[in-house]
Amino acid sequence: MMEKIRYTLENLDCAGCAAKAEAAVNKAPWIEKATVDFMNKRLTVHLSDINPNADEDIQRIVDSVLVGVNVVLYEGEDSAGMSRQGKGKHGQSGSCSCYDEEDCELRHGHSHEHDEAEHSSWMMVTTVLALVAGAVGMAAHFIAFPAHEIVSAAGYIAAIVLAGYDVAMKGVKSVCKLRLDESALMAIAMVAAAILGEFFEGAMVAVLYRIGEWLEDKAVDNSRESIEALAEIRPDTANVRRSTGVAVVRAEEVAIGETILIRPHERIPLDCMVTEGTSDIDSSALTGESLPIAAEPGSELLSGMMNGDGSLTARVTNNYENSAAARIISLVTESTENKGNAEKFVTRFAVVYTPIVVGLAFVIALLPPLLGFGSFRDFIFRSLTFLVASCPCAIVISVPLAFFSSIGGASKMGVLVKGGNFAEQLARARAIAFDKTGTVTEGKPKVQEVIPAEGFTAEEAAQLAAAAEINSTHPYAQAIREFAGTVQNITEYKNYTELAGHGVSCENAEGKCILCGGGKLMKKYGIPLPDEAAAQAYVSYDGRLAGSIYISDSPKEGAENTVAALKALGADRLTMLTGDSFHSAKQVAESVGIENFRAELLPENKVEAIEEMKSQGYITAFVGDGINDAPVLAAADVGIAMGLGSGAAIEAADMVLSSNNLAALPGAIRHFRRTMGIIRFNIAFALLFKAAVLIAAAFGYAPMWAAVFADVGVCLICVANASRLIEPKK
Repeated sequence: MMEKIRYTLENLDCAGCAAKAEAAVNKAPWIEKATVDFMNKRLTVHLSDINPNADEDIQRIVDSVLVGVNVVLYEGEDSAGMSRQGKGKHGQSGSCSCYDEEDCELRHGHSHEHDEAEHSSWMMVTTVLALVAGAVGMAAHFIAFPAHEIVSAAGYIAAIVLAGYDVAMKGVKSVCKLRLDESALMAIAMVAAAILGEFFEGAMVAVLYRIGEWLEDKAVDNSRESIEALAEIRPDTANVRRSTGVAVVRAEEVAIGETILIRPHERIPLDCMVTEGTSDIDSSALTGESLPIAAEPGSELLSGMMNGDGSLTARVTNNYENSAAARIISLVTESTENKGNAEKFVTRFAVVYTPIVVGLAFVIALLPPLLGFGSFRDFIFRSLTFLVASCPCAIVISVPLAFFSSIGGASKMGVLVKGGNFAEQLARARAIAFDKTGTVTEGKPKVQEVIPAEGFTAEEAAQLAAAAEINSTHPYAQAIREFAGTVQNITEYKNYTELAGHGVSCENAEGKCILCGGGKLMKKYGIPLPDEAAAQAYVSYDGRLAGSIYISDSPKEGAENTVAALKALGADRLTMLTGDSFHSAKQVAESVGIENFRAELLPENKVEAIEEMKSQGYITAFVGDGINDAPVLAAADVGIAMGLGSGAAIEAADMVLSSNNLAALPGAIRHFRRTMGIIRFNIAFALLFKAAVLIAAAFGYAPMWAAVFADVGVCLICVANASRLIEPKK
């Protein structure tokens, strides 16, 4: 039984360390896959074999590469959907599954952020005191008075202790266990500088590193808080109409079918259908669409939408866990488990890079003085500067932060992504295929005309078709039933059979077979069609054609502009794949500007079309409804589902257009291309700048404090650049 377990990694404050932990855990033979999300300090593991001691074993693995990081069970789910919670190795309660702090306090009376706030305050106080001590030391250095050198040294040492104590303690523990991580490198540099009498250098290293660490933490926290703001779209309570009146009930306690009251300007707590009242609804939190939508009896509303001035009564159609708002939060927060190639590269880079630079530092410290090129003191100081400048955090933090911010930003556009790998693929996709009904078209087809065959009337043909389609959920079936309902009552038959990709069949009381579907279905059963054979559906009775049904479905508003925008972005292979008739497909494709289309396809034919594009070297994307097109959604490099109404759509796809509108697709491609541009810039900038500083340090042109300043500056620039993605460009 495959099991997925999540852990919180307490005290994880180094992106490079996160990469080491991920690599180490992935080596365990009983683990299928492990990912560390540094942004949320979360480890997710998928077990390939049952391991009753998984928690303890993972803690031991993390202990083998990191110091002071506590693995605390966050949440576990096995294939049966069971969840569990536990305690970390020191007995702390496992983190609960509440997403936002306010909700957690309401349920359990504790705050996720309490300890972090205390730590942040401690960092701020000690940093300020270190700056004051350093300023005293510097003033004493330049102002001559009795014992000014002692006062200067004391000020610098105080700055080193105040700013460097935390990192030094971690570093000492790492060195004692023969591990050279970021903390160890900084501790060695500070202690060595003090031993060599370079108190000013040591103080600058400690203070600059502390300031940089604090600023990095704030930048990452700001990005995390922007994502966590999504939790605000999920209300905790609902106004439920009960026999005793309206009761305020926790949203997860409301059952499907219950009636809720949605007051003016309240956020909708659960997916529901309006039964009474009218109002304007703001759906921007879910779809990115700024224009309000009208709600009236029969309108379907999704949790997270905001009610306008009217009061609404609605029937709940989805429970709390499966509501649209909960699915959005889950998608965005779990997207870090699927890493893009760029993120995987920096993880591998960090694991290999640190041992190399440590080895080079030893070479710089020992080889030149042994060859007579200078003193050991000089080259040891250079090697320490080299180590200080070598920290890979600028790259290791900025790349996952870029994906994290980008996916959060995309959600504000109404585009939900299951991972950085899919964002990366969409940015490169040039072959995009579309389903027709409900994707390119409105998905609300109407019967325009029924032409009866010889021996039948139009009313009889419509009634037979509606009877056959009575259980089908296909949009054409619904259109046929609506049309027939206006003609006469529909008679029910027996032995209903869904013929995937073809149509439906049933029998009347006398055992006569009724078929309703496309031309392929009729040909399969040897039923001759009219010469023109241009109808969208046909109905037969007892082996004879009963009628031809002409159905129209209008293209979605703006579909033509969307297609033009995709072409302008370089998508040179746009194709419509549909099971509908050639005539219908041709009409829609021409109206929106799609040159390539394939009609009368079965689901497996759509998969073959995608595989053909992939064999030609294209990165492919397929846009469909996520239910009937599950196989082709899985076959494409990026499967994109339309709308939030179906849980099956979200399960099948890699990406969801929550607005149910193709217009969001060009914007998503531009956004993810911008993301990849920022990531490439950050990697190149950090590598080139760091290489320049390392070379300068090796040749003695960079003082130690300047190396720290350069490293911190590069990291902050990369983090700030990546954080811009949280706000997508309009």
